[in-house]
Amino acid sequence: SLMVDVTGQTRKEKVILPSYLQGKKPNTIPNKKIEDPVAGKVSISSLATRQDLTSFHLIPPRVTFGVLKEGCTYATTVIMKNVGVNFSRFRVKQPPPYTGLRVMYTPGPVAAGLQVELEIEILAMVIGGKDTGGLEEVSHDIEILTETETLLLPVKANILC
Repeated sequence: SLMVDVTGQTRKEKVILPSYLQGKKPNTIPNKKIEDPVAGKVSISSLATRQDLTSFHLIPPRVTFGVLKEGCTYATTVIMKNVGVNFSRFRVKQPPPYTGLRVMYTPGPVAAGLQVELEIEILAMVIGGKDTGGLEEVSHDIEILTETETLLLPVKANILC
């Protein structure tokens, strides 16, 4: 129950569920639908009322690296799960080089219910010569283009200079 915590005591504050459990899809831009005669379509009457039959969820929905040492390379993994009923393709628009970010993944179709791993790598480097008090913040939204929408994966880090 959401009313009590693990010890059985009544909760003092409200439980905030992750967006993927609430059914919301933050940070997405819908694409205009292009009918692809080659794509695998499912024609089941129980799914006839659903608009979007292909959908991806990002776990976690955002990446925060924290404080990084300048000159070092850090990496983390994001799971991209196909929660739709059709196989779907995607591609990642690589971030510009000045951000220090790079996304490594295996291209190809993702079957319904399966997932792929995206490895987000950052080279901690300071851009600009102004005095920032020892920390410089890097923030960028990685664009993941799917057949039905563009997912935005926010990545943040603080670089210790």
